Amino acid sequence: MPGGRLTQQERQQIALGLADDLAYAEIARRLDRPTSTVTREVMRNGGPTGYRADLAQRATGRRAQRPRQAEAEVRRPEAPLEHGRDAEAVHAYEEMFTDVLEQSGLSRMMARILVCLFTTDAGSVTASDLVRRLQVSPATVSKSIAFLESQGLVRRERDEGRRERYVADDDVWFQSVMASARSTAQLAEVARQGVGVLGPGTPSAHRLENIARFTAFVSESITRAAEQARDILVAKPSGAGPEG
Repeated sequence: MPGGRLTQQERQQIALGLADDLAYAEIARRLDRPTSTVTREVMRNGGPTGYRADLAQRATGRRAQRPRQAEAEVRRPEAPLEHGRDAEAVHAYEEMFTDVLEQSGLSRMMARILVCLFTTDAGSVTASDLVRRLQVSPATVSKSIAFLESQGLVRRERDEGRRERYVADDDVWFQSVMASARSTAQLAEVARQGVGVLGPGTPSAHRLENIARFTAFVSESITRAAEQARDILVAKPSGAGPEG
């Protein structure tokens, strides 16, 4: 059985297998690799519907360039998972989720903390939970939490034992999307002001006018859609039954 990192050719075979709706086990059998290797590869690089061999190859190269300490932080002590979950699949999914949040602009540590909050069944974690799960120092957790809290992504509360716990509100995605809409609206306003500065009817003013119309429409559409969909964030799990 071959070992080491997956090759570009193997990643292309994985992509073809996914396109043919093959199970991970079957793809792994054809590659003579462990099923966990294929599962981890797919989940950390876009999932079964978003996996692309070329992007996965580049992402692996980027991860290989990270400091050894960062790689060590990713490893966590193995522990039995609840609900019969596959530990390999869960860890691969967490890494993929972390990569996506990091690409959106968060530091890797902040992204890892948010993933912990989003994927915990308890709905909240303590500082010691994060230190143990992420294998980092309390100071690292404290610094990241302080920034996330300042951005409204995390809030603090105390449990019955007076321990401080960190919670990611259901409303966090709404606030994040609304912040993006406001930023886009600001871009529209700046572009609109440029029309007067450069002179109406000139080529550059016409370009800015189109930018202003486009970004204003996008901002208004995002705001409207977010407000209409806000209830989804606090909806009951399926099977909970209707209210009233």
